[in-house]
Amino acid sequence: MIGVCIKYFHENYGGMLQAYATITMLENRGLDYELIRYEKHYSLLGKLKQLPRLFNGILLNDKKEFFLKKQGKRKHPEFRNNDMIRMQAFDKFKKEKFAKLSPVFRGYDNLCKGANRYSAVVTGSDQLWSPAGLPTNFYNLMFVPDSIRKISIASSFGVKNIPWYQISRTREFLNRIEFISMRENRGSEIVKELTGRDVPTILDPVFIFDENEWAKLIPKKREFDEPYIFAYFLGANPDHREAVRSVAKRLGCKIVALRHLDQYVEIDEQFGDYAPYDVSPARFLNLLRGAKYICTDSFHGSVFSIIHHKPFVVFNRYDEQSKHSKNSRIDTLCVNLTLKDRRFVSSEKLLQQLTADIDYKEVDKQLASLKAMTNNYLDIAFNGL
Repeated sequence: MIGVCIKYFHENYGGMLQAYATITMLENRGLDYELIRYEKHYSLLGKLKQLPRLFNGILLNDKKEFFLKKQGKRKHPEFRNNDMIRMQAFDKFKKEKFAKLSPVFRGYDNLCKGANRYSAVVTGSDQLWSPAGLPTNFYNLMFVPDSIRKISIASSFGVKNIPWYQISRTREFLNRIEFISMRENRGSEIVKELTGRDVPTILDPVFIFDENEWAKLIPKKREFDEPYIFAYFLGANPDHREAVRSVAKRLGCKIVALRHLDQYVEIDEQFGDYAPYDVSPARFLNLLRGAKYICTDSFHGSVFSIIHHKPFVVFNRYDEQSKHSKNSRIDTLCVNLTLKDRRFVSSEKLLQQLTADIDYKEVDKQLASLKAMTNNYLDIAFNGL
């Protein structure tokens, strides 16, 4: 049996659909698996060892977003109630799709012992190798014995550089993993720099399935009859909202927006003609499928736009100079699939970008090559299991 370390439980549309794609891929390969459940339990000494993590800039940035969302719910009861509706939609999807669960391993010692029940342990995609999570030693598979096969599937550091004080520990866990593949070109470069190993850059698991296969996994359903722009923003940039609002008027489209996703964004209260909250990952996919155009700063928002051959523009969620920037995943996506012209340039050019034809024949050609490489890597990594 294979143990799977992924964030299937995190209320993020792209992340949850990626987790669903990962386990579906395992099922299609006839592999028995279970999702590993780990409950952290630290001794006093263990808690003290975690203190330096609180000064990690990437973690602090993530905590800031969490704080702003929590503060927004406290100040705005209506949003708190709406967010509860969204969480219930996520919870229903989780219960339906993620049923093969391990026992709960409480505490790191029990997690290490529990790993012996597996012939291999898999991790990957999302940003599970972010420097912010290094000290937990979970997604980097440090808890897995040397004798058990360790596999990463399209792993992501989420950053362009590993902090200097984590280089040694990052090198250590990379050297323990027999099969490594990365989702970003920069991620593969980092592995090469730290270990000397050449590892492939493969597709995010959601790309394993094409539009027709996704329609079988999540049936299509029309949500709105009138033409609309699907605005899926995780960041809080007001200029991005205004650019979409302006171009929607020129195109004669409504705006369907998902508000306050990673944090409470005040201006979102006035953004979008429709802003549903009862949106599960399945409904999210159908909102995207039914859109005439898509504007997003999300990696997976872009990926599903590509899978469904949608006209889309991807905005930078992070400033390129920011130490917390996670734009490298968008860089790789657009470069590897010849879609650099899909990057947002300016409000003045958004109309031209959205309505410009995308050569999806060429994109599909690139995808086919990358999918073959991805499947070849998976064939080798899972051979004999």
